[in-house]
Amino acid sequence: MQWHARYQQSPEREELARLVLEDVRGGLDVFSAIKRHPLPAGGYLPKSLLVQVYQAMVEAGEWEPDRQFLARIRMKPVRTLSGVTTVTVLTAPYPCPGKCIFCPTDARMPKSYLPDEPGAMRGLQNEFDPYRQVATRLTALRATGHPTEKIELLILGGTFSAYRKDYQEWFVRRCFDALNEVDSPTLAEAHQFNESAAHRNVGLVIETRPDEITPAELAWLRKLGVTKVQMGVQSMNDRILALNKRGHTAAETLKACSLLRAGGFKIVLHWMPNLLGATPASDIEDFAHFWSDGYAPDELKIYPCQLLANTDLYAYWQRGEYHPYSTEELVDLIATIKPTIPEYCRVNRVIRDIPSTNVVEGNRRTSLRQDVLEELARRGQACRCVRCREVRGEPVAAAELTLKDMPYSSAYAEEHFLQFLTPQDRIAGYLRLSLPQPGAPDVTATLPDLKGAALIREVHVYGQSLLVGEESPGAAQHIGLGTRLIQKAAEIAAAAGFRRLAVIGAVGTRLYYQSRGFERGELYQVMALSGRE
Repeated sequence: MQWHARYQQSPEREELARLVLEDVRGGLDVFSAIKRHPLPAGGYLPKSLLVQVYQAMVEAGEWEPDRQFLARIRMKPVRTLSGVTTVTVLTAPYPCPGKCIFCPTDARMPKSYLPDEPGAMRGLQNEFDPYRQVATRLTALRATGHPTEKIELLILGGTFSAYRKDYQEWFVRRCFDALNEVDSPTLAEAHQFNESAAHRNVGLVIETRPDEITPAELAWLRKLGVTKVQMGVQSMNDRILALNKRGHTAAETLKACSLLRAGGFKIVLHWMPNLLGATPASDIEDFAHFWSDGYAPDELKIYPCQLLANTDLYAYWQRGEYHPYSTEELVDLIATIKPTIPEYCRVNRVIRDIPSTNVVEGNRRTSLRQDVLEELARRGQACRCVRCREVRGEPVAAAELTLKDMPYSSAYAEEHFLQFLTPQDRIAGYLRLSLPQPGAPDVTATLPDLKGAALIREVHVYGQSLLVGEESPGAAQHIGLGTRLIQKAAEIAAAAGFRRLAVIGAVGTRLYYQSRGFERGELYQVMALSGRE
């Protein structure tokens, strides 16, 4: 990296960094220490340089490694406080089957992406090469002090399922090659190597459309190693979907959710208020269908429709047929719906990260989440979604945790959201258990591992991402919460009459589950439940 070389060649900056680090070790907070040692030409040292100099001092034996100290100087520690480190990659431009009027079109990018969006920009800079995207991101994360042992790969680029199968397989294999730092001739070999690699894949996410989901597609996604699927559903109102030329119906969305759940996948839905034909009142009514009609997403991204010049929607606005909501209207709308979100769902975003210079009219604020939280506080309300209750970096005392089972219904499945809670009602870890019910889609022809099985769709324990075998005082990871959640899930499944328990483990978690009683199946890890096989 260019900045890395430049700082290495500047002894003056390195000496300032050492003084800052000494002050921090002496008890001063990072920003106060940085301000005490300004640069000779003006300005202040970047935190990235502090991390670089600290790591060099540890490697030289001058300082003993101190994970807590590193956490204090790390850039944006929130990125890895969920317990994993996310690496986002972008596929190359490719025709999309959708004709949505709100999607921007740029010949340089996959459909719906802009070249100046942060994640998309990295894809463009690396010419959409999957290996380079992953490798450069790992380098940047390490340089800024983030652990890179447990990686969630997030593949963006519109409708992944519409790409040619050979491209999909090549793209995923090259991502794994970058994680493994070894080239493999086949995807299966790349997967096998990653089971014990330095950068293990603990989640693989793709995005697609509801009308692309079939039992055969589920099997293909599992072959690739996919564990989580994002779908742009945008609305549950067929009139709104048709007006915006979305190309699928609400019934197709519900069917896709049922299929994904039957396959054990984690489900992330994208919802878009302020579409053509919608009003704040109709959006509030539409949002309620997520929870009343059986969609029950595990995660949600709220992407208010933004008016961009390179969309078909722009012509509707020019004719006076479309009116973007103001920032105030959006804040009021999202603050109204957010407290209605069940505690098993995580709201990942409330606005897309599109630079404001692209927005023609309407909201331009990308800090909408903070605005909404402030409005909720003003109203004396709170959101109980997963993100709002994550323990993150707060210390956890295992003896004080309580295990709560929250059962709820989705279309053709009984769900159990098992969560370890602190006395302050913060989530230290959770598990998603799905018990298929009569009428559930039969996917066993393409996914035979799932015959007669209950499904663990996710196990997640919070705390700053740690290396295997490492401990951090008060951290939720590595204190046995995952094992206890799995044991509880097995008890619930057995009591409900299921003979087997299957888990949709990512490639890098296979050995973890095998060490806890699961056996390797064709595409899943499977455990026989006592007395029922």
